[in-house]
Amino acid sequence: MKLEDKLTGSIVEAIRTLYGQEVPAGLIQLQKTKKEFEGHLTLVVFPLLKMSRKKPEQTALEIGEYLTEHQSAVAAFNVIKGFLNLTIASKEWINMLADINCQPQYGFRQATENSPLVMIEYSSPNTNKPLHLGHVRNNLLGASLANIMQANGYKVVKTNIVNDRGIHICKSMLAWLKWGNGETPESSGKKGDHLIGDYYVAFDRHYKMEVAQLMDKGMSKEEAEANSSLIKEAHEMLVKWEAGDAEVRALWEKMNSWVYAGFDETYKRMGVSFDKIYYESNTYIDGKKKVLEGLENGLFFRKEDGSVWADLTSEGLDQKLLLRSDGTSVYMTQDIGTAQQRFNDYPIDQMIYVVGNEQNYHFQVLSILLDKLGFKWGKDLIHFSYGMVELPNGKMKSREGTVVDADDLMDEMVNTAQVTSKGLGKLDGLTDAEAAEIARIVGMGALKYFILKVDARKNMTFNPQESIDFNGNTGPFIQYTYARIRSVLRKAGEAGINVPKDLNLDIQLNDKEESLIQHLAEFPAVVTEAAKDYSPSNIANYTYDLVKEYNQFYHDFSILREENEDLKVFRLALSENVSKIVKLAMSLLGIEVPERM
Repeated sequence: MKLEDKLTGSIVEAIRTLYGQEVPAGLIQLQKTKKEFEGHLTLVVFPLLKMSRKKPEQTALEIGEYLTEHQSAVAAFNVIKGFLNLTIASKEWINMLADINCQPQYGFRQATENSPLVMIEYSSPNTNKPLHLGHVRNNLLGASLANIMQANGYKVVKTNIVNDRGIHICKSMLAWLKWGNGETPESSGKKGDHLIGDYYVAFDRHYKMEVAQLMDKGMSKEEAEANSSLIKEAHEMLVKWEAGDAEVRALWEKMNSWVYAGFDETYKRMGVSFDKIYYESNTYIDGKKKVLEGLENGLFFRKEDGSVWADLTSEGLDQKLLLRSDGTSVYMTQDIGTAQQRFNDYPIDQMIYVVGNEQNYHFQVLSILLDKLGFKWGKDLIHFSYGMVELPNGKMKSREGTVVDADDLMDEMVNTAQVTSKGLGKLDGLTDAEAAEIARIVGMGALKYFILKVDARKNMTFNPQESIDFNGNTGPFIQYTYARIRSVLRKAGEAGINVPKDLNLDIQLNDKEESLIQHLAEFPAVVTEAAKDYSPSNIANYTYDLVKEYNQFYHDFSILREENEDLKVFRLALSENVSKIVKLAMSLLGIEVPERM
């Protein structure tokens, strides 16, 4: 039985015995004692005063005396106004550690046949450019959220919608036709997504030159943009694509295949995967059908130019375009079609979209439209809205080629990790292959942790140098602490000292040891809360606090040199379980931890 449940039962008993009153367990408020006070758990007495009919201090005193006499888990207490601070006996903490020790997946729940199915959409790349820093935040948040939901016993389907059609794709295709000279990933030595991204930038460069030339001839900027021959050609290509033109489609398939090969490399390196990938080129057709069906049923209306709209003014919003006058679709159409396909493929109980906060309005509208169209999860869809990620020198623009490419960023992180680790002597005695693997784990861990420790709803600035620091709230600091604990445990094993499963030890613990066990025992609640709040940062910051606390303990107390054998075994067990929880927590963030460093 959990300590809090045990204490709650005893407090209910105390109130029955002392005041002849039955109190619902939900009225018992136990919380972690504030650091400035003595004790481990604090009972808030104020909700109980109606039953005691006494002052807060007197009520707390009487309940405290009852608990120390009748509940062996309570060793002592003190009263501060209406707060009863309880000190928990050492034996109770040892039993708690033994319980944690027996559970390899402590804090995780397994899905059952009846578990709800959650679908999480993330990544959503465009096939006209490689993944960039913004995509990195999206992918890491989505993958971590999937891990957290699985750890809470949900069935999870990880899904991706690839934006593989539209005017932006045609811009890259047209630029390649005009200026590519048949260049391929093989002939250029470039990853396919990088190659296509270069042509997207090239289109923008030529387009701007054309607009400037038209403005020199006396046109306004708006007139010049409207009369651009490049934009007209790109639009013509889009119309041909939607009409199924064989030549345009063949070019599109060839160029997209280059991009997908590039994406796969990046995803693999990032440690991100999907159970099902949908493509806008397939889903937009279902979207158009669904919109036309809604039109027939009076849910939508057609304007004089032939375009189809949803009138959401009664919901406090505006009118939303669903099909253009030429019959081509918009993003909303594609999202409706994707929802239709997903609904056909899976019995979805909850749908979570991981998309930046610039799309808040889009998902507000999508939720209403899906509900109108009869999707049972439409009304309750979750838009996991996250803030933008910037660099110390400002925003990125993919059209101008000023984005931070995901592949380049990962290269930089691993190289920086190698240089930093080598400079600190953390790679001494390792082979080149081992050193390279450590650098990869540390570099990727630094990147992931730095991004995931920030509240997802906030904008953030990513600083590569700061993220590699081996001190402070960083991935490498946590990874190094884990490796340090594994080193201690290896030395103990070499000395023939093994940690028993039962931990039946009669020893007195110090404050730091008790605090560490209490911190470990909080892990299941942190995992639950992270799913409830859709917040990987809860996990990251819990892990940092745990590691920081362990390092203070490691600095202040001997482990292998401790003379009392029982205490030595206990401290090894404590260390082993700290490393276990660190590894579990970091796995929720998609971060590996090295066994040696």
